[in-house]
Amino acid sequence: MKGHRGALILLLAAALLFCSVLQASEVNRLLRSETAPDGVVFEILESDVDDLGWAIPQTLRHIKALRARFPGLDIAVVTHGPEMFALKSSDRDAFPEAHEIVQSLTQDQGVDVHVCGTHASWYGDTDEDFPDYVDVAPSGPSQISQYLELGYKLIVIEREW
Repeated sequence: MKGHRGALILLLAAALLFCSVLQASEVNRLLRSETAPDGVVFEILESDVDDLGWAIPQTLRHIKALRARFPGLDIAVVTHGPEMFALKSSDRDAFPEAHEIVQSLTQDQGVDVHVCGTHASWYGDTDEDFPDYVDVAPSGPSQISQYLELGYKLIVIEREW
């Protein structure tokens, strides 16, 4: 049994590393491109409210690199798992860095940041529970689909190990 657990842990670690490599390679592929994409949408879908603490700074690094290569590139972020609740107005003191980054992205850098209204509603939260600099979309997956229909490239944010 111990051998199986070790093999499973190794397999999971390899899968996480592979996802990180895919994410980085997608950003690098876009950076090497001769022409800018129509836009980029970053998807954040994690399992814990604390995950926005690493996911938003990581997303910001990718945004800075893409905007350095393609100034004016249209960029959006959709966060629609439990991590999105870190952006509630009542959690600003608990997650100040995430709020500062998102506020700067939306107000200073023209990046649209969306949370999922459907997910929020499951916990009794509404548009009023989030600050004005966060858009509460009716559905996170539908919001991503709308961006993809506009020709945006999808980059799924995964923890970099």
